[in-house]
Amino acid sequence: MRRYFTLILLLCAILTAETKFAEPEPSFADPRQIVFSIKSADDAEIHHVLSSANNVLKFYGPDNVQMRIIAYYHGIKALQSVHKDIALRVRALMLLGVEFVACGNTMTTKNINKSELIDGSEIVTAGIVEIVERVKEGWVNIVP
Repeated sequence: MRRYFTLILLLCAILTAETKFAEPEPSFADPRQIVFSIKSADDAEIHHVLSSANNVLKFYGPDNVQMRIIAYYHGIKALQSVHKDIALRVRALMLLGVEFVACGNTMTTKNINKSELIDGSEIVTAGIVEIVERVKEGWVNIVP
């Protein structure tokens, strides 16, 4: 019986543990800067990145996060408007201030025109370089 009581106490402690913010705490004036990348055309992997981004926004609040999601290689699929279920989620995240970035090199290689992308997508020369530059500026690169 004592073992179960200890197990219940431990479980309660775990469930009530909260994340402690690093200083300075995230705010509108000093948001967490986060970059995600999408490099796979696999729907499940794309949705996983989008869900992870959504979870970060829910935790911090959209006003306390600056977020860029970079799509390159086969992941460019995530920004093509023909993929309706993915496009719906991307647009919803855009409404929360998430910036979506397409790799221009990938677009050239795959013969993708800007008109095929979801409206509001930004195009950069190289997606990988975009990630490097954001990390160099102090952004956190999350690879779910």
